[in-house]
Amino acid sequence: MAFLAEMVNEKRLELLEKVMEERTRYITVVLEDIYQPHNASAVLRTCDCFGIQDVHVIENRNEYKINPDVELGTAQWLNIYKYNSAESNTTGALRFLKEKGYRIVATTPQTDVVSLPDFDLEKGKTAIMLGTEMKGLSPLAIELADEYLKIPMHGFAESFNISVSAAIILHSLRASLNRSGIDWKLTQNERELIHLQWIKNSVKNSEIIERDFKKRFLK
Repeated sequence: MAFLAEMVNEKRLELLEKVMEERTRYITVVLEDIYQPHNASAVLRTCDCFGIQDVHVIENRNEYKINPDVELGTAQWLNIYKYNSAESNTTGALRFLKEKGYRIVATTPQTDVVSLPDFDLEKGKTAIMLGTEMKGLSPLAIELADEYLKIPMHGFAESFNISVSAAIILHSLRASLNRSGIDWKLTQNERELIHLQWIKNSVKNSEIIERDFKKRFLK
């Protein structure tokens, strides 16, 4: 990391450190079968803006495609995990997150759920799950969720566009997180691994440089 950092200008290194201080894995986002590249990309940009480091992408029927004109390079600063190799990728993804200690929180416009302003982050790490543009989350995702969350609505429409929903929810939760006494920051080991990847992303031909470094110094 130190070797590659010498090839990055000081302002960029300072920016990486500043952003790292605000990154969290206490909240993560799960996207199930999102098929519109515009929305898929807008959610990534929103996650970056609110300091959410990890995004979990479930691909059952639809491939998750990114529109670079919308995400504006933010995807390279996130850890994106894709689940697309099993018959039920939803089951596998949610099992993995639960094993990591996350509460699976399904977003739904139903009335028998917790309203966003009343959601309690203090109860533990939170995985916010968002579904397709037309139908929302699958019945399986709803069944496997631990809790349910809705955004207060005051009009005729039953739900927001998925990218708007993500922005509203993450804005609210991030504000609550910052006001809380929760230990939400990355561990030192997490910081080092992510920082290394960010530096690689900042250096042209970093993979070639890294291979050459290993040949010369790590024999």
